[in-house]
Amino acid sequence: MARPARPVLSSLGPLALDRAGAEPLHRQLYRALRQAVLDGRLRPGERLPPSRALATEWGLSRNTVVTAYDTLLAEGYVTGRVGAGTFVASSLPDAAPGGASPRAEARRGVGLSLRGRTLAEAPALARDGVGRPFALGTPDLGAFPFALWAQLLGRCWRQGGRGLAAEADPLGHPPLRAEIAGYLRAVRAVRCEPEQVVIVSGAQQGLALVAQLLLDPGDSAWVEEPGWPGNRAALLGAGARLVPVPVDGEGIDVAAGVARGPDARLALVTPSHQFPLGVTMSLTRRLRLLDWAAARDAWIVEDDYDSEFRYAGPPLAALQGLDGAGRVIYVGSFSKVMFPSLRLGYVVVPPDLVAPVRAARRHFDGGTSTVPQAALHRFLADGHFASHLRTMRALYAGKRAAILDSIGRAFAGFGEAAAGEAGMHVLLRLPPRCPDHGLSERAAAIGLTTPALSGYGGAGEGGNGLLLGFAAHDPAALDRAVRDLARLAEAYSAGSRTGVGPATAQAG
Repeated sequence: MARPARPVLSSLGPLALDRAGAEPLHRQLYRALRQAVLDGRLRPGERLPPSRALATEWGLSRNTVVTAYDTLLAEGYVTGRVGAGTFVASSLPDAAPGGASPRAEARRGVGLSLRGRTLAEAPALARDGVGRPFALGTPDLGAFPFALWAQLLGRCWRQGGRGLAAEADPLGHPPLRAEIAGYLRAVRAVRCEPEQVVIVSGAQQGLALVAQLLLDPGDSAWVEEPGWPGNRAALLGAGARLVPVPVDGEGIDVAAGVARGPDARLALVTPSHQFPLGVTMSLTRRLRLLDWAAARDAWIVEDDYDSEFRYAGPPLAALQGLDGAGRVIYVGSFSKVMFPSLRLGYVVVPPDLVAPVRAARRHFDGGTSTVPQAALHRFLADGHFASHLRTMRALYAGKRAAILDSIGRAFAGFGEAAAGEAGMHVLLRLPPRCPDHGLSERAAAIGLTTPALSGYGGAGEGGNGLLLGFAAHDPAALDRAVRDLARLAEAYSAGSRTGVGPATAQAG
């Protein structure tokens, strides 16, 4: 059943009626309404306000409005339905009276700035595969205690609704900042006080905020190669000149970074679980990176995006905890640990950056919504976060073991998995005869989301492979998907070898 159209007053905007002019008011109103239709402010099927409401809104007599409506009806711009009202016609007259153009002349170009064009053209991870097997960064939402979360939201409104509705602190809800600081000190060995914690609407906003504060247009910034496209976009948005630095088994190659970008102002790294290769930065590399930053008076941004899910050995200390010179800015998020639409993250900044960050938040967006922050504070303070994290770590460890076993059986002699020690995805390395980009496209056609490693920036270690997320699906579904992918890979590879051509290779 079609949803009833709503009368629109705000769409019309203010009317410039010359009440002392020679032209009758009903003609002026008719022309104003007709132009609103032609401009698209009143769209086909929309209901015009009742004549009494429109007359009251604009201080006109009802007869003036009725006469204008009758003229529009006679010329085919509106239709009348008995008992329902007056509606914009679904098809307009071929030519508007008086030579009026049905549409304003289109702009010749979008008119983006250089920075805007750079951002618009920057590669980004496609999100249309969310919900399919192997989608990246998607947690198991079935295991999250949403009923408890709803209770916490309700309790926060009942106990502090008026205070939460007031203007928020630009740096975030103070109780939540204190709770996060305590958690990071205890679990990640981060050196911070609550005053240094800034709540942001997701880690991506935190990265963009830091980049805007610390980089001038044209400044050089190291990025991992291969690396996460969102991190690069945050730096591009600040006008940075990106310097791709290769990643090997020990993490980012600091010596290569110095050679490629000796004047870099900032390095953006994922030391605990590098994306997408999954390696952990060695202590030697960490110390070299810190020495470089101190010597160059440069900044290090540590994106600790999924360090909570570590499956071997004790938790690793954050790079920030080794920093004695105040050069590391630490960024984290709750989106992968809890649920993606929560959009709450945090940035830990050195003390001398707190005031500039506060000023920037006031200018940019005023701060992050307080209500979910208050609920998250209770979720942490009451022990629910720690309990949920233990549950998810055990759950994901089982799924990780299952997908590694499936890959070992289905891809024996053809490909192998590199899982690292943490995270929510594994890297399936492929032989050169099976190009990852082509296989990724064919996998998408059968409902599998398998981003190609080569799409994340080229020539890092093992440049041919697929990224397989495992957190959102049960082991049986993952096993079926792995077997489907293995059959597709064999057929695709065989087609390449025999000259049939990758485009015609089919899954078995």
